[in-house]
Amino acid sequence: MNMKSTVTHVNLCYNKKWKNEAQVIKFMKKESLKQKAYNIIKKKIVTCEYPPNMLLNEEELKDEIGASRTPVRDALSRLEQEKLVHILPKKGVVVASLTIGQINDVYEARMLVEPYAIENYAYKLGRERFEYYREIFMKKPDNVQKVKYGMEKQYETDDQFHIEIINAMENEYIHALYERILVQNYRLRVLSGVKNTRRIEDTYKEHLIIVGACLREEWSDAAEAMREHLLNSKRAAFEALFNDGQTLL
Repeated sequence: MNMKSTVTHVNLCYNKKWKNEAQVIKFMKKESLKQKAYNIIKKKIVTCEYPPNMLLNEEELKDEIGASRTPVRDALSRLEQEKLVHILPKKGVVVASLTIGQINDVYEARMLVEPYAIENYAYKLGRERFEYYREIFMKKPDNVQKVKYGMEKQYETDDQFHIEIINAMENEYIHALYERILVQNYRLRVLSGVKNTRRIEDTYKEHLIIVGACLREEWSDAAEAMREHLLNSKRAAFEALFNDGQTLL
């Protein structure tokens, strides 16, 4: 048990609400069931196992998760706050769609935040970190790009690079915003069936330009390169969606 969980445990034990340690354990178990339900449902929405506009059945969710109605409802309530589901009175729960307007919103938010972050805070990462990314992005992604695992691995590296730049800001409000952005960005990748290996290669090249500017400590150039990268990513996402005949509602 780490320090944080120990403190929480002690505070609960001394809370007048709890009569004995057994009640504390019961409370903590309920909390973990709520988190489990939330994690499972959210993952299936993000990976589009529960695709946009799918009607979710509470009873089926209970059976699938192995939990009672309360944790499931709590999870759905949290996901509604995150705009990932819509709870419709007397109708049920529907997975939120991903509209063209929302995709534009995602990239508008990224265009406002990421160039600013790299221009003003990326120096905190240090030269060693940018050299690490330069080494990664200099490798042509051709030996694994034809398999799903390889594609996912490269997307993870892409996400990691952007997340590190955002985390350099140490701003919890920006972090919360970016978490929502990442969720919708992942859904977009799945929905568009991104298999454009040329785009992956271009992404690596664009990242190299960004990293190169950071290594030279030319932060305004890095910010401009980030803007160009985001514009190209947005264009490629829309092209993939429309070329695959996807319909966004």
